[in-house]
Amino acid sequence: MAPVLTRNIVIFGETGAGKSSVINLMAGQEIAHISPDSHRCTLHWTEYPITFENGTRYKVFDTVGLEEPRLQSGEYLTAISNAYGLINTLKERGGVNLLLFCIRGGRVTATMQSNYRLFFEFLCEEKVPLALVVTNLEREVRMEDWYTRNMGHLEKHNIRDKFEESRSILRRVVEAHCNASMEGWTGGQGWLASFIGKLVEFVIGRPKKSDVIGVLTKRCGMTKEVARQVAQHIRDENQS
Repeated sequence: MAPVLTRNIVIFGETGAGKSSVINLMAGQEIAHISPDSHRCTLHWTEYPITFENGTRYKVFDTVGLEEPRLQSGEYLTAISNAYGLINTLKERGGVNLLLFCIRGGRVTATMQSNYRLFFEFLCEEKVPLALVVTNLEREVRMEDWYTRNMGHLEKHNIRDKFEESRSILRRVVEAHCNASMEGWTGGQGWLASFIGKLVEFVIGRPKKSDVIGVLTKRCGMTKEVARQVAQHIRDENQS
């Protein structure tokens, strides 16, 4: 008998976007307790197992996104360490099958765009399917109306893909994306250096090369020589 495959989903968004509620909606019961992300750091995650009625198993990684469009230098270094840990954990579990981007109904903001780029472009190199889940639309007569009104803003900020509303539809979206490709994305060669270099775009000021090397050696387990090469490569890329 073939082993049961577990697919991995990364859900992200700002504090108050409703990630816990979406996870509970998928599970059909309360498994994720609502807690403020402000007490955690960017790309810190909590893992939840979910099994659908058809027996399909998922691991949902509730991941802290950005609260502002830009990062301080210390936040940047912590994000590097957390990203490294997250991708390595997911690699051991078979990779990333789907990104769920959770946003509150309302004005489309620069922070939403930064979170989209952080996870879809920087972390997963645009190689993982993404679905957009919009919450807090209780005042809408037709929930699709929010998407229609904000379509232009979403396209302006390069936030593409899907808008869904109910538990049954959300589950169908998850199944469609995760079943379309059995293998998850696990990060390619040079992934970490590419991520670190791209993330610099969000940083206020310029992180010290020595600090980057420190994170790569102490938190990511790299040798000093490899860490120096990565840091120098990032520096060269940003100066070119």
